[in-house]
Amino acid sequence: MNIKPHKKFLLVLAKVLVVGLTLFLLYQAIFTAPDTFLSWGGMLSKALQSPLRFLVILTAILIPINWGFEARKWQLLGQKLEPISYWRAYRAVMVGLTLGFITPNRLGDYAGRVLELKSRQRLEAIGAIFIGRFCQLVATVLAGSVGLFYFILAFGWQQYPGVSLSVFTLLLGLSAAMLLLLYNARAMVAVVAAIRPLRKFVPYLSVMGSYTSGEMSRLLWLSLGRYAVFLVQFILLLLLFEVRLSPLQYVSGVSGTFFLKSVVPSVSLISDLGVRELSAMYLFGLLGQERLQVLSASLSLWLLNIAVPSVVGLYFVLRMRLARKGVVA
Repeated sequence: MNIKPHKKFLLVLAKVLVVGLTLFLLYQAIFTAPDTFLSWGGMLSKALQSPLRFLVILTAILIPINWGFEARKWQLLGQKLEPISYWRAYRAVMVGLTLGFITPNRLGDYAGRVLELKSRQRLEAIGAIFIGRFCQLVATVLAGSVGLFYFILAFGWQQYPGVSLSVFTLLLGLSAAMLLLLYNARAMVAVVAAIRPLRKFVPYLSVMGSYTSGEMSRLLWLSLGRYAVFLVQFILLLLLFEVRLSPLQYVSGVSGTFFLKSVVPSVSLISDLGVRELSAMYLFGLLGQERLQVLSASLSLWLLNIAVPSVVGLYFVLRMRLARKGVVA
């Protein structure tokens, strides 16, 4: 059907705003940020001239695989609402990534995926998106807890056994609680329904209770697969920037970094930029590594996995068009 002129204008205006804001935030992050970013640029140029520069190519090859895992997750999640092809799911992920880039805590990711659905009950997708993000958080907490156990044993157990045991117990309890919540999503919906001010959100979350234990397991394995891609990318970049550790230290440092990044709230408009960098510098600093090298690897990971795909996602944002009963491409 034809789109009314004022709707066309609003759609074009929204696209222009998204493109402009995305490019502006990228410029702010890369070219006008503090000296650490400028130092990173110098180190990146030096790294690209080293014999290990092929690691950048390997890391870049893993980018579509990373988001491919997320697309497969969204395809499985969205099937509860309407049939979704893998390509449509991938496109929705890219649109959500771009919109999430310009909003705090990636809230725009919800809007991007909802807009790509054709059914009238699009807002019910909020519950499906939440389950997907919660699955990824569970994977991060499980792997991150194992990584932090290494730091507890290596740096805290001998001097502070009581505190170390408490942290160990806390991490174990957190992992168990999150797994319990994941496999009892109906209970989360029931809790929301029991709180009167939140009852109006139940229709948007009710789909959470429709996923079986088998489906949750598949989603969790996909989340762990995506996590493994992230982990390998970070380690490749650490190698590129001459951070030399044992395999166990690499895995523990990276998984601990991702854990801290996930549990510390981010208020930055530029995705999670900042929290991960501070976490990485602290943990790898304990391992005796130069902080600037670790910072460079972390910023490069952000550039390759968030900034570059967000720019690519602009293509899909610009191709979106409105229909009277939905949003199609």
